Amino acid sequence: MLLNLTDRLFTCLSRLALRFPWLILLLFIVLSGISLNYTVGHLGINTNTAEMLSQDLPFQKVRRKLDQAFPQDASAIIVAVESSTPEQTAMVAALVNQRLQTQSDLFESSYMPEENPFFRQQGFLYLNLTDLDTLSNKLIDAQPFIGYLSNHYHFAGLMDIISLALQGQEQELSMPLDPLLSAIDESILAVSAGQPHYVSWQKLLTAANFDRDQTRRLIIAKPHLNFEQLMPAEPAMTYLRGLAKELATLYPDINLSFTGEVPLEHEELETVSRGMVISSLASLLLVLGSLWIGFRSLRLLFVTFIALIVGLVVTTGFAAVTIGHLNLISVAFAVLYIGLGVDYATHFCLRYQEYRQQGILSEQAISSTLATISRPMFLCAFTTAIGFFAFIPTDFKGVSELGIIAGVGIFIGLMVSLTLLPALLKLLPLTTLPANDKSLLPESAYAFPFRHAKAIRISALLLAIGASFMLTRLTFDSNPINLRDQHTQSVIAFKKLLSSKTDSPFATSALTDSLSHADQLAAQFAKLPSVHEAITLNSLVPEQQDEKLAIIDNLNLIMPTQLNRFEQPHEQSDVRAALLKLAETLQKTTDQPTTLVAHDLLTKLHKDILNFIQQADQSQNPADTYAKLENSLFALMPYTMLQLRDGLTATAFDIDDLPREIRRQWVSDSGLYRVLVLPEQNLNNPEYLKTFVNDMLATYPEVFGLPIGDVKSGEAVVAAFIEAFSAALLMIILLLLVQTRSLKTTWLIITPLLLAALLTAATNVLLNNPFNFANIIVLPLLLGIGVDSGIHIVHRLQHMKDEEHNLLQTSAARGVFYSALTTLCSFSSLAFNTHAGTASMGLLLSIGISLMLICCLLVLPALSYKKIKL
Repeated sequence: MLLNLTDRLFTCLSRLALRFPWLILLLFIVLSGISLNYTVGHLGINTNTAEMLSQDLPFQKVRRKLDQAFPQDASAIIVAVESSTPEQTAMVAALVNQRLQTQSDLFESSYMPEENPFFRQQGFLYLNLTDLDTLSNKLIDAQPFIGYLSNHYHFAGLMDIISLALQGQEQELSMPLDPLLSAIDESILAVSAGQPHYVSWQKLLTAANFDRDQTRRLIIAKPHLNFEQLMPAEPAMTYLRGLAKELATLYPDINLSFTGEVPLEHEELETVSRGMVISSLASLLLVLGSLWIGFRSLRLLFVTFIALIVGLVVTTGFAAVTIGHLNLISVAFAVLYIGLGVDYATHFCLRYQEYRQQGILSEQAISSTLATISRPMFLCAFTTAIGFFAFIPTDFKGVSELGIIAGVGIFIGLMVSLTLLPALLKLLPLTTLPANDKSLLPESAYAFPFRHAKAIRISALLLAIGASFMLTRLTFDSNPINLRDQHTQSVIAFKKLLSSKTDSPFATSALTDSLSHADQLAAQFAKLPSVHEAITLNSLVPEQQDEKLAIIDNLNLIMPTQLNRFEQPHEQSDVRAALLKLAETLQKTTDQPTTLVAHDLLTKLHKDILNFIQQADQSQNPADTYAKLENSLFALMPYTMLQLRDGLTATAFDIDDLPREIRRQWVSDSGLYRVLVLPEQNLNNPEYLKTFVNDMLATYPEVFGLPIGDVKSGEAVVAAFIEAFSAALLMIILLLLVQTRSLKTTWLIITPLLLAALLTAATNVLLNNPFNFANIIVLPLLLGIGVDSGIHIVHRLQHMKDEEHNLLQTSAARGVFYSALTTLCSFSSLAFNTHAGTASMGLLLSIGISLMLICCLLVLPALSYKKIKL
């Protein structure tokens, strides 16, 4: 039998630890030094989340194919530029894009999907015929205004044409005056209040967005990423944040935000790092405090701490040798090791302390502890390691690597506890301890599980049945956005974009070998109710070009050629005099009935102009105040007029005339064509998200996007954990059956674990704490703690000399309690982390460990009303 062989091994190790403690200590010091030195030089970190799952999964293959075909969109940052005016948004977005293109050491590429010279020239052709006709009519109405202003391009000229229109002397000015007067009034009030404000002439002249949010522009920037660093995008994100602060000073109305896969992961790492510093300090203090309560000995606390650190260092060295890097999941091995590794040291020290309190000499106490606790500790290590090793063959590579490191780390922790710990206790023995006759609780509390065994068994059965029905409501949240701090900029911007039908970051791309097939796929996708629009390269060639060009040609005949005048700065004029003249006109107009403008607006504007003049004249620098008003009205006018001029130069074109920088977004150098599919619904809703993904994959398998990656990753993770846990549980049961040769003993060890698992799942449902990519990682830890606790309690039941002696007062029960308490203290602080995934992990662990403890110390004794064999 395996355990008989291990008995001999542990007997040999115990003799070595007792006879050569200094040699054992020296060996571990040397081993730790070698491990630490190798780790520093060879252990890297791989923060590439795309490699967390097997690259052989179907959606991973499509993702890789898409990234190779269109590398400018792979691992990119979405820079969103927003303001209250379309012109300022477009101007600043162009400036940001230009700045990013100059930073070649930080960014591989940067482009604006819908903003370039070609689209500025051909933009009118992309409007549908009805919208273009509407725009044409508005521009025809505004033609006299534009013509007059081009010949009188100054503040006084603007005020003059308004005065002429109000007096009925400008008969050809058919554009509505209310919006123009309201815009002027808003500028006056904003400048008076010291607030930045710019009149949008695009809104005044067109009064339509044409199904696009004109106040937002997106820039796709691909940063250089170093996945060997904890923060791969740190240099690029630092530059962008500095640029945002700079632009906030220059353009107070501009909001620059960053989102997409890279910023989301970057800010997640920042959030976790900030929270972990506080959580780690709190956890360390709580763990040390709980161990102090359990040991009431600084010496035992010290040797436990040393054994824990040595085991952690050696395990890290093993990771450096075998794998060479840590990923964002396997980095959690340290936390898992502490949670499980401290268990072995705790049980060892408490058993040693118990023998010392019985008056046994220190060396004999160490020998007796090794003799009585080695077998259950080895069995615990073996079963726990099985739980981790079961993840190795799964498709979840992140947890697979964690399984290798943590599984071997369990045996390293066991060897440290059975060799270094006895050697340290030999060198630093406890003094003779008085017998501990005091109980923390009344005797009735310790006897409760035995006196009320029947009631506890019935209650446990009823709870198990009730919890089983709750399993149908278990969910897995595959949206990683919900795991992050909801107050970070990237999450806020991402959710905002998800509500857009044209700028959604959850758009997906289908790949095909021909343009004709791409058009067929687009037609199929467009029929789906979950799809807003499907775009291909052919979509960039507008229909009805001849009819649209006829409208544009007509505009060219009637629009003034003086649009070129707006390339030059506007002339200077007397702003104060022009305002007084307009105020006089307004006064006259309000005194007589008119249908041109609302009477209330005329009265308000007249009053606001006079108040502004009075405020400006009383200011320290009146000229500066008047100049701010002039700038508020004229700053964006040139951009609008020149954009109009460029749009009137549109010409007929076909697919071959599309510029290369546009074509490369839709067809790769290798000849792969892209179909971009935009969702109809807001994919913040998980049901809409699943529907959209299922519709995409049911229509065509060669499709990928962030929503597919999230949903399919979630399915792969769930499958991996079901596969691993099923295999682990089966192997643990078989191992226990082989070692105990008793079905009842195995059932007694496993039952509390299964009951605690059911209750944990049910509690998670009640607390609305679904499983996710973060908290599912702690399940192996719960499995290990549950099995270990059951083995220790059952082993102590077998070896109790006095059947009347209360089980819950033994060192085994105390070891289970304090081991669980240290782990609970280590993780409970995570529940208050601002990172939602980390908080859910802390909550799940707190629930699971608490219920596991109750089941092991209450339900298990109630089930064991007869002696069992181990």
